[in-house]
Amino acid sequence: MAEALKHLIGPHNAQATADALSRAWPDFPHDAFLADVLPRLEALELMQRGQCIADAMRAHLPADFALAAPILAAALPAPEKPGLTGWSLLSFNQYVAAHGLDYLETSLDLLKALTPHFTAEFGIRPFIHREQTRALAIIGQWATDPNHHVRRLASEGTRPRLPWAMRLPALVKDPAPILPILTALIDDPEDYVRRSVANSLNDIAKDHADRVADFVGHHHAGASPERLWLLKHASRTLLKNGHATALANFGFARIDGVKVNLRLATQNLPFPGVLDFSVSLANETGRAQSLMLDYAIHHQKKDGTLSPKVFKGKSMTLAAGQSLTLDRRHTFRPITTRVYHPGEHRLEILVNGSSMATQSFILLSPA
Repeated sequence: MAEALKHLIGPHNAQATADALSRAWPDFPHDAFLADVLPRLEALELMQRGQCIADAMRAHLPADFALAAPILAAALPAPEKPGLTGWSLLSFNQYVAAHGLDYLETSLDLLKALTPHFTAEFGIRPFIHREQTRALAIIGQWATDPNHHVRRLASEGTRPRLPWAMRLPALVKDPAPILPILTALIDDPEDYVRRSVANSLNDIAKDHADRVADFVGHHHAGASPERLWLLKHASRTLLKNGHATALANFGFARIDGVKVNLRLATQNLPFPGVLDFSVSLANETGRAQSLMLDYAIHHQKKDGTLSPKVFKGKSMTLAAGQSLTLDRRHTFRPITTRVYHPGEHRLEILVNGSSMATQSFILLSPA
């Protein structure tokens, strides 16, 4: 059995934090800090463990954040100097986000220094939420930083709907302030950064579909293979939803004159099990057509209703009069992110975002 996530932070992190802060500030009450933290950790979950350490930092560091910030900075690694890294720095994020809000420049500089050693994408969001214009003016400069972790922080930390993080409602409503950052990073040499840009654009597309489709279209001409991948990944929600402009950006038109047949290998699927199916496509027109074939599984929910999830298939060009049959399979197995309920499910075939064929099947209860 996999170890519980909460154990990513434990007594060893508290000890490492106490040691690093003591090296940075000889007056740090090392033993009193540990006495506050260690008896409490075991009963707590991951984020609570981080917060427990952050609370003890608050109790034992100088109350004035302007005095505490240099101590935190000195506790970070530097060339030829050991320092705190990894999950121990979650507490630094939590401490800065809670107690540094009145010190915008100092706090963002600290989080920028922290991010090469552990992500600060959660830590910078309260500052954006509170002082968006001033915060983004600083963060926007990070897009040209020589360190790729800092450049990624500029895109990842400003995502309007970053998973597991506080939402940024002003940017959900109007993403215009972060588009210059994403534009500056669109051809970043690091895939790590480009993926973050794509994910941010995909976030924006959930609320501003036309805007992202237009952005992609504007940056599509003459794009490198790396940028094309980014733009298509950024458009994934739009493509799944059959957005006309997004489809056109990648050469896909609304479906016309293509016949689709779907065949399931079984109507009753044991759980766990594999659903085998085949899709036959026939281009009945006199011209070649570019096709994007996806499929959706409509999962039964606890209340008996169906909820679809789209899975990417493949793209192809079907010549005039050409027919093609594709065999596919979808695995149903226990996973942590979904509860499977026995009963009717549905498989739906999507071509260029349009529903072209569907069949129901029964997911059986586990034996």
